[in-house]
Amino acid sequence: MDYAILSNDKNYTVFRFGNKVIRFKVPNSLEKYTAVKEWDNGYLVVMAKYSHNTDCEEEYIDLVPILENLYILPNNFLKGIKEVRIENDEYY
Repeated sequence: MDYAILSNDKNYTVFRFGNKVIRFKVPNSLEKYTAVKEWDNGYLVVMAKYSHNTDCEEEYIDLVPILENLYILPNNFLKGIKEVRIENDEYY
């Protein structure tokens, strides 16, 4: 598998790749991610739908500092990811 999955679960963004799952806090108004516009080795540009806005908004996610805070070596974790896909089903 050379792609990762981006989703959200309540007040968390969920990023899954292989057997690793990374969760981080987001505003409770986030309804879902709708598209990945860019993936650049840990940096994401995504479109997100929030409850306070009828239109989607462009958002930026930098996974490198998140991985470093979790004591995960970013280069090792990210090197196998060729693309990121959206999954809107609730994560369990």
